[in-house]
Amino acid sequence: MAQEATPVRMARLGRALGPEPTAVGGVVLLLPGGEEVSGRRPSAVLAAASVRALGRRLTRTGREQNLAAHVVHYRYRGWNGSEAHLARDAAWAADEAVRRYGDVPVCLAGLGMGGRAALRAGGHEAVNSVLALAPWLPDEDVAAPPEPVKQLAGRRVLIVHGTNDARSDPELSFRLAARAKKANREVCRFEVHSDGHGLSQYREEVLALAEDFVMGVLFGRAFSRPVQDALAAPPPLGLRMPLAVGFGKSLRR
Repeated sequence: MAQEATPVRMARLGRALGPEPTAVGGVVLLLPGGEEVSGRRPSAVLAAASVRALGRRLTRTGREQNLAAHVVHYRYRGWNGSEAHLARDAAWAADEAVRRYGDVPVCLAGLGMGGRAALRAGGHEAVNSVLALAPWLPDEDVAAPPEPVKQLAGRRVLIVHGTNDARSDPELSFRLAARAKKANREVCRFEVHSDGHGLSQYREEVLALAEDFVMGVLFGRAFSRPVQDALAAPPPLGLRMPLAVGFGKSLRR
């Protein structure tokens, strides 16, 4: 009796959050967190839940600009060393966005391990921007090459990290941002004082900052003054920009 072939796992895009625009003007690909090593399938429900609030916020704000937001469902839970499965799935998702919507700007927005995937896959030709929230990054090892940053040249990059993150070391994202800034002036990083990995203590401020950045990079809306200052400031000032309490209350809706 012939042995059945093992089905090939495929990444996929979730349904567009909110009403799907008929003529899409920009795309946000939402990259949930993951694990360092795991060959298991991710839970689609849990993965979507971790980034849905951000997706809904962006979809609501970008409705007039015909923004499409999709959660990326990975093949595996884990990054899995040199396989970099989550980054490969992020790049596939960018390809899929181009196939569906044509030549439109794409922003990769990731949380935790998804933030690492967004940064790694940011060199895709359709991607013009990267939003990395509390990105998980590997410990620096003199015997291993550092996390790459050259692929981020020509992209606008925003990293947001809580100073009390016990899961993803905020100092590692600062160091990566500092290296990226040398090759790309359009990099900034905000620190959320005393917040943890989920950035839940200042959730509204973080969502407002993400909205401000994404509407600017995809549709040309003027950045708020703090984002402008962070992008313009030399290191380390623009890479340790404090996220002010109440950020977003006075921004345009």
